Amino acid sequence: MSSRPTARRTSSRSRRMRVLYHRDQLRHRPRFEWVSGKRVEHFERSSRPGRILTALERCHRFEITPPKKPLPMAELERTHTPELVRFLRRACGQIREGTYYPNVFPKRYSLTAPAEGLARAGFYCLDAGTPLTRWSYDAARLAAACAVEGAQLLLDGRESEVYALSRPPGHHAEADLFGGYCYFNNAALAANRLRAAGRVAIVDIDFHHGNGTQAIFWKDPDVLFVSIHGRPEDFYPYFSGYAGETGEGRGKGTTLNLPMPAGVDDAAYRRQIERRVVPALQAFAPRSLIVSAGFDTWLGDPVGEFDLTTPFYAELGDRFARLGLPTLVVQEGGYQVSQLGENVRTFLEGFLDARGDSTPRRMK
Repeated sequence: MSSRPTARRTSSRSRRMRVLYHRDQLRHRPRFEWVSGKRVEHFERSSRPGRILTALERCHRFEITPPKKPLPMAELERTHTPELVRFLRRACGQIREGTYYPNVFPKRYSLTAPAEGLARAGFYCLDAGTPLTRWSYDAARLAAACAVEGAQLLLDGRESEVYALSRPPGHHAEADLFGGYCYFNNAALAANRLRAAGRVAIVDIDFHHGNGTQAIFWKDPDVLFVSIHGRPEDFYPYFSGYAGETGEGRGKGTTLNLPMPAGVDDAAYRRQIERRVVPALQAFAPRSLIVSAGFDTWLGDPVGEFDLTTPFYAELGDRFARLGLPTLVVQEGGYQVSQLGENVRTFLEGFLDARGDSTPRRMK
């Protein structure tokens, strides 16, 4: 991994990337959340995708199209429990206006969820920062559709790299729980589609541990989950992401957690990529790669506490591209809205520049 930002190629045949996004993902608009007892504006704002799209549209290297349709319930239930999927559909259907915040969180495995009512939300939710609105379920289905359709484009051999602008994000959603701003796990849904062609690797570069993705593939020998994140002793989600968590049963050894302290800079992050992440990927030999791409690692992010710079994202995209795998990039976090679009564009352009005019290995 070079210590310098990737040089831009100027070929007239500049590579283009498919971007999947639907404007109705913006209809989910949580108003606020509680942080350490204080009410603050919700960080997962509907303005985030707009900033990303504006940045991508300026450079003419991205083909932005909507997914053909929301993800069917049957597909959601391949990764999530029917109880979670049906609860979210019914609960959001009951909300006509305003926002519902879960506030009672039972020890769920010793209790039974009520048959009806919004009060059930705490049975299926991780935290009080992931509210329900009338449009949460619909927006989450569209976000999931972006990721799964991107996976299918790779499977069909129509694309070798795709960016799913999935919003709301997904990596905190477990099979039977929503939380961390996430309702359905977009990366996990895509991985379950891609596994039809063989082993899948997921590398999560969000500042926060992808507890949901880890839990879904905890016992799975065919999906490698690698996460670089802030130390769970100090940062959300607190209860997962420790280095000793490596999987269970047949999945033992297919989870790699790389927790790091606050203040990590480009050089320290680069060392983890080269010394730990790349060797793990090479040893696992996946057929395809998913990058859970959170940009709350940027030095000015209000939620994360790493110190990565914008030019470094080009280098990071370059490194993933040079693995030569069909790759799906799925949007996760990133909450400094003013800089988010530039950071995403820099990462994706770094990826495209490394691919150049070459044709990487396709899945079909």
